[in-house]
Amino acid sequence: MDLVTPDIGLIFWSTLFFLILLFVLGKFAWPAILSAVKARNESIRNALDAAEKAKKEMAQLQADNEKILAEAKAERDALLKEAKEVKERILAEAKEQAGIEAKKMIQQARESIRSEKAAAISDLKQQVAGLSVHIAEKILREKLKETKAQKELVSKIIKETDLN
Repeated sequence: MDLVTPDIGLIFWSTLFFLILLFVLGKFAWPAILSAVKARNESIRNALDAAEKAKKEMAQLQADNEKILAEAKAERDALLKEAKEVKERILAEAKEQAGIEAKKMIQQARESIRSEKAAAISDLKQQVAGLSVHIAEKILREKLKETKAQKELVSKIIKETDLN
């Protein structure tokens, strides 16, 4: 049982070595260890602060991106609406212009038909007049072949004509 029960000398020397070791560690090792732990704590704290700052900046950037995206969508919608209005206005103007052109063409066609009709009537009148003169000439030549018939016609015309 001697092994399990420590002797007074062993306790004394163990305590003395422990105190010396504690003194040496306290004098040389602990300040270095504590300064390293402090530096490590400080770097962790700085990293956490930087991470928090980056998180806030990311949230701000995300909010800015959403705002820019909303503005871009609104601008796109406005441009599409404006383009639609321009398209409708151009179509309306084209329809109106086409209507005006159609009316002009119809009016020109009517005027052309009238002038061609007048020209055709005038030409027909000239042809009828020429034909009438030609027929009358043939009839008169046939009737007036004889001198006696010529004299009778001249006397008849003189009687009918009033020489006042």
